[in-house]
Amino acid sequence: MSIQAKIENYWEDRATDYSTSIWREMESFKKDAWMKMIAEYRPEGQSLKVLDIGTGPGFFAMILSVMGHQVTAIDCTENMLQEARHNTERIGVKVDFYKMDSHQLDFPDESFDLILCRNLTWTLREPMEAYKEWHRVLKSKGRLLVFDANWGLRLHDPEMQKQYEEDKKRAAEMGIVDTHDKADMKESDAIAKQLFLSNKKRPQWDTAALVDCGYAKVFVETDISHRVHSEEDRILFRSTPMFMVGAEKK
Repeated sequence: MSIQAKIENYWEDRATDYSTSIWREMESFKKDAWMKMIAEYRPEGQSLKVLDIGTGPGFFAMILSVMGHQVTAIDCTENMLQEARHNTERIGVKVDFYKMDSHQLDFPDESFDLILCRNLTWTLREPMEAYKEWHRVLKSKGRLLVFDANWGLRLHDPEMQKQYEEDKKRAAEMGIVDTHDKADMKESDAIAKQLFLSNKKRPQWDTAALVDCGYAKVFVETDISHRVHSEEDRILFRSTPMFMVGAEKK
């Protein structure tokens, strides 16, 4: 089985759990926190054409629609898209959903003002090719926003693995629920260890890659956890803080 097939099979099985998780976000401070974060970095314009890549159950698709933008969202798994369609219908917003490989987009050149994703790029089999493809479909002065973390680095770094285990133990002692406990971590780690970005230090790798792809400006926040994570999240993911790396096309 190819690595892409393994990735898709794994995430197909996580769709329901992730859908439950994003509703907890929608009903907490995180909804407004993410809207504020995106608003600070998005291009100018009242109603942007937005592409949400790896939408999962549709969290970004929902909040960007609420912000007044025209949203197209893609995912490589049908179960995630079914959850996303249901969730957007639930709040009464319209989003165009497509099942699509993020490395090969079925959109014309310069289609979107803004492209964004969360916790996606670490799962890509060929992230450099994806970044080039996303550059192709961005309009001039369009922006890319990538929110992610070094999720797989612990599998190649014993010290990070130790910190990860300490974080898990402390969180459990404090009664903090880790939704990843429902996952098949053996399978997840086996897949993650094979992924290109698992042994790369980020966002340093992304910064260089985006420059190489021809983006005119690159901007970075190395830790946005204090802005978008709850106190419990910051304890659980202390050793893997979320970062933001963005870029603007010429």
